[in-house]
Amino acid sequence: MQTRTVDVVAAAIVDHLDRPTRLLAARRSAPAALAGRWELPGGKVEPGEERHAALHRELAEELGVTVALGAELIAPEGAAWPITATHRMRVWFASLVDGTPAPLEDHDELRWLAADELDDVPWLDGDVPIVAALARHLAGGRAVTG
Repeated sequence: MQTRTVDVVAAAIVDHLDRPTRLLAARRSAPAALAGRWELPGGKVEPGEERHAALHRELAEELGVTVALGAELIAPEGAAWPITATHRMRVWFASLVDGTPAPLEDHDELRWLAADELDDVPWLDGDVPIVAALARHLAGGRAVTG
């Protein structure tokens, strides 16, 4: 029996798409198994929903913000990052357009992290390789526009 793959989208919200230096991290408050661990904000794509629309919806629900999307952060093996045995995540760089990020749903803390601070928080296992790739962008201040 083949297990269905769950599509997940997330945003690497940075301070500037042209020269990023900081990344917004979100600490999970639910479910209990993930509470206290940090992640990139986002969530599952609903059936029939376009990925960008899902990401905008999730960021509005979770953080109360509107973002401009930049380039996608492509995984070494292809577009999606394997975050669990059944979940694959697509990640886009993003910058804030409207709203001040607040932990509205499934999170209890948000923190802006510089490249040298990314290891200061315990990331969800699936986010660790993604954060490592993001660190290279932050440290180099490379443009991440789409």
